[in-house]
Amino acid sequence: MNWRTDAPFVTLSDDATTEKNKRLWEPEMLGGLTEDNNPVPVPVVWLVLLTVITAFLVTAPLWGQRPTAGLYQGYVDAMDSPEVLAAKTDKEAMEKIVAMNKGKGNDALLERHPVDMDYLRLIKNQVKDLEAKGAHMHDYTVVGDKVVLANFEGNYRPDGSRIRQQPWWDKGYTIDVFYLSYFFIAVFIMIKRLPPTTWQPRHGAEH
Repeated sequence: MNWRTDAPFVTLSDDATTEKNKRLWEPEMLGGLTEDNNPVPVPVVWLVLLTVITAFLVTAPLWGQRPTAGLYQGYVDAMDSPEVLAAKTDKEAMEKIVAMNKGKGNDALLERHPVDMDYLRLIKNQVKDLEAKGAHMHDYTVVGDKVVLANFEGNYRPDGSRIRQQPWWDKGYTIDVFYLSYFFIAVFIMIKRLPPTTWQPRHGAEH
């Protein structure tokens, strides 16, 4: 199981390990379905990379984004408006609330964290209490039916309060980059521990 690193894109195994792998691979009949030792096609590599990049771009900032009291503040404030109070059903009231908050900069996040009237009623008093205290609304995270101080500790504001908002790099991207790096490195090592692709197995051949 010795390693060689002088030509990592050819093989990561030393000569003895490569010969051992060849001896194991050659006699395998694999039920009549032979398995060649070909390199991963370049188009497949580019397709995987394109898929990863597209996933990040399309979902940003979905991964790990946590809804805050500030996100729903406009919804809560709109609950007491005459238009919403005049609605005959909760569905109609919710549609009016959503319409009243369109184009205020939170459309994407609100679509990813939809709520209904019953949910707004659960958090309404908590959001109103924070408003009355003059709290920084985005420092509070909505967890179920509770509005709690976010579990983050950032820099201090000029007024002495501490920023408790989720930093941009902690919205799932950090763990995704770590996981993807681990995945690609592990796959690369697994493939390059095989014999060089210049060698092809002769399944069932005599030695």
